[in-house]
This record gives sequence, structure tokens and C-alpha cells, in this order.
Amino acid sequence: MLVLLGAVGAGKGTQASIIARERGLLHLATGDLFRRALRDGTPLGEVARGYMRRGELVPDEITIRMVAEVLASPSARAGVVFDGFPRTLAQAQALDALVAEHGTGISRAVLIDVPEDVLVARVAGRWVCPQCDTPYHLTDDPPRQPGVCDRDGAALVQREDDRPEVFRARLREQLPPLDDVVAYYADRGLLTRVDGRQPVEAVTAATLAAADGDILP
Repeated sequence: MLVLLGAVGAGKGTQASIIARERGLLHLATGDLFRRALRDGTPLGEVARGYMRRGELVPDEITIRMVAEVLASPSARAGVVFDGFPRTLAQAQALDALVAEHGTGISRAVLIDVPEDVLVARVAGRWVCPQCDTPYHLTDDPPRQPGVCDRDGAALVQREDDRPEVFRARLREQLPPLDDVVAYYADRGLLTRVDGRQPVEAVTAATLAAADGDILP
């Protein structure tokens, strides 16, 4: 049971996918849970849909119940890498209770640590094709012709959430509860910090070493 923590743009999703594949774990991201529940029209998905339509955050209780359903499924028996969950102290405490019901516990929490200015540069560089949804990055993965999609020639656009001023506002809301979760795992001796400014392969190696117990706090 591995928890990956970090701000938006830190690279949690990339690392979770790699680690899940390397270690045969289930990759659990709450964003994916919401999308799947909405698509399938599950009872919890319909409850979540009401909050999302009103522009409200889905309450912890609903999120935790969705996670509980996944943990009770056969797909979670080999272990889980949690991608960006828990996001709050209440979620972290509830997750402890859930995994304890299955006779296990959180083995390690890894914080992919990236300074705010680097996060802003990463996210502000993201652009996407409005026609085919192909993503680009101005420095890491630019299109062949600036501002134009390689696949269909459409003018690229930047999502509202990726604009620097909007993203900084999101960080101001996200970081205080994240700090609480980081402190929670640090106080229990379960936290390892990994420098997220490194190349993807180096972050993966450090995260796997932490998961295997080769790197301690």
C-alpha cells in the first residue's frame, strides 16, 4: 500500500502508472474513480454528480466510500499505489481505517517534492489540441510548428486551469491540506521525500527504492 503525494504538476500520475506496472499493483486515482462512476451511473456516481453539477467539492465521505469499494475488489489484492489520495487529513485517517479492515496498512508515503515556481512553469507550458485532445508542452514536448497541432493543424489552446494566475490560486487552496497529510505520515515515520525536479527515470528509481524500504525518511 503505497501513497504518492504531491501538488498538481508534480508528476504523481506518471510515477503511479510506472510503479503500478513495475510492481503489479493497482493504480488508484480518485479522479479516475469519479469519471468511471459517472460513466457507469453507479449509485455513488450519481451522488457525486449532484455535487459536481453545483460546482461543489465531492465530500470526503463519498470519496472514501468509492475507495472502499475498490479496496474490497479482487483487483486490489496484490496491493495498491494511491495517486494523489489522500488529499486531506480526514481522508488519510479514513484510509488507515479502511486498509486496517483488510489486515494491512500503508507501507510508505512518498512526497514528490517540486518547488512552486517549477510547478507553475510545468503547468503553464501545457497546451492541447481542441480537436483531437493531443497534449503538448512548450519546452518538453513542443509541436513541430509553434501553436499548431501536428496531427490535424488546429490551433492549440491552453486550458483555463493551466494559466499561471489560475494555477497559483489552485496551489494556494491545495497546499495547506497537503501539508497536513505530509505531516501526518512524517509523524508516523512513513514519509519519504523525493526530489521531483529530477528526470522521470530518477524519480521512479527513488520512489521504487522508498517503496522497497531501501530509502527511509
